[in-house]
Amino acid sequence: MAEDPPAGRERTYVAVIGAGNASAAEKEAAEHIGALLGERGVVVVCGGLGGVMEAACRGAQSRGGTAVGLLPGRDRAVGNSYLTVALPTGMGELRNGLVVAACDAVIAVGGSWGTLSEISLAMRTGKPTVVLDSWELRPARPAAVGMPTTADSAEEAVELALRMADGGSGQGAAG
Repeated sequence: MAEDPPAGRERTYVAVIGAGNASAAEKEAAEHIGALLGERGVVVVCGGLGGVMEAACRGAQSRGGTAVGLLPGRDRAVGNSYLTVALPTGMGELRNGLVVAACDAVIAVGGSWGTLSEISLAMRTGKPTVVLDSWELRPARPAAVGMPTTADSAEEAVELALRMADGGSGQGAAG
């Protein structure tokens, strides 16, 4: 069960991003990530719809965690049923910037074009970013930009993201 953070400490927010039309393996990984985050009292932030987003919220809820969805449209009812908080933005895909801005770290599971945009925004703004079976990126100028950290499991993704959210490793670069 999720516990309140110690007095004087704000809760950590981690975005779990990935495709709405995710594979069964991606949904399984996302649900496990959500559960691991939920049992640690971490707020899960996502785009609020199906696939990876819904699976992460289901995992968080199963452990008493909080799941916040920033929805693309103006209707709360389209959010997945595992959201604790559904926030309609009316911004469509542009909400991806809000998802990134609202979190302390990002975990990408699989993904499509929207996921790639969120990874890019996270890296551009210096948000710690961990990828699990997601985009394989190769920068044109490696020394000029940070790159996401790759994880081999849901457990490793959570550990890396939380360590980096607490300042354990600088990543990404605004520039």
